[in-house]
Amino acid sequence: MKKILLTLFFIFYSFLVFGQTDSLVFNNGNYIVGEIKSMNKGVLVFETDYSDSDFKIEIEGIKKIFTTSHIAITLSDGTRMDGKLKSLENGKIEVITDEGTEIVNNINDIVLMKTVDKGFWDRFSASIDLGFNITKANNFKQLSSRSSIGYQTEKWMLGAYYNTVLSTQDSSSAIKRIESGLTYTLLLPKDWYLPATTEFLSNNEQKLKLRSTVKLGAGKYILHTNSVYWSFGGGFNYNNENYTSEEVPRNSMEGYFGTEFNMFDVGDLNILTNIFVYPSITESNRWRFDYNLDIKYDLPLDFYLSVGTTINFDNQPVADASRLDYVVQTGLGWEW
Repeated sequence: MKKILLTLFFIFYSFLVFGQTDSLVFNNGNYIVGEIKSMNKGVLVFETDYSDSDFKIEIEGIKKIFTTSHIAITLSDGTRMDGKLKSLENGKIEVITDEGTEIVNNINDIVLMKTVDKGFWDRFSASIDLGFNITKANNFKQLSSRSSIGYQTEKWMLGAYYNTVLSTQDSSSAIKRIESGLTYTLLLPKDWYLPATTEFLSNNEQKLKLRSTVKLGAGKYILHTNSVYWSFGGGFNYNNENYTSEEVPRNSMEGYFGTEFNMFDVGDLNILTNIFVYPSITESNRWRFDYNLDIKYDLPLDFYLSVGTTINFDNQPVADASRLDYVVQTGLGWEW
């Protein structure tokens, strides 16, 4: 009874003094009042009005949790939801969502936690990095960029990217490579998802004036924690190609399958890599694959160093075009 009264007292006190606050009760009976910022790799970041720096608290030391703000959580089985959190007396956690109430077995079932502002702009993320090279020899100049933008809710995600390499030098043809894409992903229960993607590629090496694709499929996360995910997916792809030469444009239907691995917030290092293979359905014995690798090292003030590579292979390119094209880019970037 004494513990119940104590818990009710500090929750009531928190509302009076701090307004919109979150509260934690530790295993030893102590408690803290402030704002939950995030939880990743089993460490919860907690902000208070009376400290210049945030507290980092291991999740194993927390007995109860109460929030007045919306918290987005990801469970160990891949379930995502957001709402206000409230610990119950039986050790379970109640998540009060906009649609109703959900029950989580205990706090250890939560692998990822982040404060959610219902405002439109707070769901956005973006990054851009630039690289520039210049030499006196042959008057060489090169500009490269890699950029992305995303928007995520608890039920769907929207992401886009735009990468370029532009290079000129005396006595040589200009190099131009532009790739971009837009993906809408519907998130389903049990870590299943349905992606719809359109992508565009232009490069000199394969004489592609423009390759445009529309890809529909399904995928599943086979590993999904607060610091890494690994997914597999497959489906169908419509491929339309126009060339810088006088070759007749090609249209084809393809299948596709692939995998993506993302290791994020592991210290200051982030690694994203994926590979997708496209066996043609309408062109005999033709197949392609695309491979991407992006590595970022976080710096202060949301800056980062990056290195990225993209490889495009086609076993049946047009006449006098290369089967393989690749690019390696390095740069200094900033993310939001």
